[in-house]
Amino acid sequence: MIDNRLSIEKSVPGRRGITFKNSLRAKAAIPAALCRKEAPLLPEMSEFDAVRHFTKLSSLNFSVDTHFYPLGSCTMKYNPRFNEEVSALKGFTAVHPLAKDSAAQGTLEMLYDLSSRLTELTGMDGITLQPAAGAHGEFTGLITAKAYFRAHGETERVEVIVPDSAHGTNPATASMAGFSTVNIASEPDGRLSLTKLKEKLGPKTAVVMLTVPNTLGIFESRIEEIAKAVHEAGALLYMDGANFNALIGLVKPGEIGVDLMHLNMHKTFSTPHGGGGPGAGAIAAKKHLLPHLPMPLVKKDNGKYFCDYGDSRSSGQVKSFFGNTGVLVKAYAYLLTHSAKETGDIARMAILNANYVLAKLKDMYPCYSKEYCMHECVLTPGHDMIEKGLKTLDIAKGLLDKGFHAPTVYFPLIVHEALMIEPTETESKETLDEFIKAMREIHDEGIADPDSLKAAPLRQAVKRLDEVQAARKPNIRWQA
Repeated sequence: MIDNRLSIEKSVPGRRGITFKNSLRAKAAIPAALCRKEAPLLPEMSEFDAVRHFTKLSSLNFSVDTHFYPLGSCTMKYNPRFNEEVSALKGFTAVHPLAKDSAAQGTLEMLYDLSSRLTELTGMDGITLQPAAGAHGEFTGLITAKAYFRAHGETERVEVIVPDSAHGTNPATASMAGFSTVNIASEPDGRLSLTKLKEKLGPKTAVVMLTVPNTLGIFESRIEEIAKAVHEAGALLYMDGANFNALIGLVKPGEIGVDLMHLNMHKTFSTPHGGGGPGAGAIAAKKHLLPHLPMPLVKKDNGKYFCDYGDSRSSGQVKSFFGNTGVLVKAYAYLLTHSAKETGDIARMAILNANYVLAKLKDMYPCYSKEYCMHECVLTPGHDMIEKGLKTLDIAKGLLDKGFHAPTVYFPLIVHEALMIEPTETESKETLDEFIKAMREIHDEGIADPDSLKAAPLRQAVKRLDEVQAARKPNIRWQA
């Protein structure tokens, strides 16, 4: 039996965990008009009760540490504890952000070496580590492109072309950076149409933003032809590197025509994901764009590391100092634990796991693409489930009762009733088999008793909500 009572509902008058004399109270000089007339309504609990309450709450959470988390596009891979230990080393945590370069040589060396490794992996010529997240990296990339065109007197380039298979942040980022977005519909196979692209390219085109592999889990097989067409139009090719986990160690974007790209540290390089905490979205660029990257960059001269603040060509600073350095330490530690071959194995295993799931489920959950996928597969409910009135949301809710977090649902938008599954390379075959079994059971149970699946989850602390009303009329305040 799950006790869903709030802490305030478990309160017992007079009960408390510890009593101590507050010496600050006598010294406080708060005007009487600002003082409380009544004590705040707080739960009165023993320390033991409070610990049990919050420990039990934490056990109800789905997390990477406790459950398989197959969120497509998010790359919810394991975050090694070794990375956390390294990022907590005093040499990194104790350095002051305003310290002179001579007093921060260790941190600067780490940033320099990380930059070099990421530059090599992407086949680019340089990188900035400032951006705080993937979307922030996109924004940084576009303002870098804007600075480049401004320096070349091409201010008429005000359009960014975005295929409908790109990440949803791309058009939003283009708008925030002051560009107008030009959308291109995908071909039936899910790839960008080179013919349609050439029709849209012109003197107003600044950047073509391409997600590779795209949100359908498909590699743009004509990427070199696309890059050539973009460059012949005088524009830049930006690669959304959020799916770089499928390419790392196998493909270098800089060698296939990409001018600039971002990297999500929480996706490919195994730093913690989301939750409003610190992140990193490094931007790698080719030589012609390096002067326009945000500064400072770390450089090396005569064995010493220093901060280069560039000149007026730079697009400015997008984050304090070098961004979230602690996150970058974790990414650096992750890279140091992989050889060149093992780096490629990350992508190989991610691709293998996704195709394993696809092969085992496509008879019940048809795949949008009729070919092998890359790091993720996009499935849909079968016609037999649709005829029973079942939807993707029902499948996702049913998975919660089976002990699995749901995959990404209803994305990409170009796939009706999409189930976007990305197992990553860190999940074992045993875990994937359990997930596949659960998905097949949900199919069979849904066909046999549709109403039961439509009511799922049935065994969670929070049952099925009216999500529209929950968003429009959220109930977030306790009332006696």
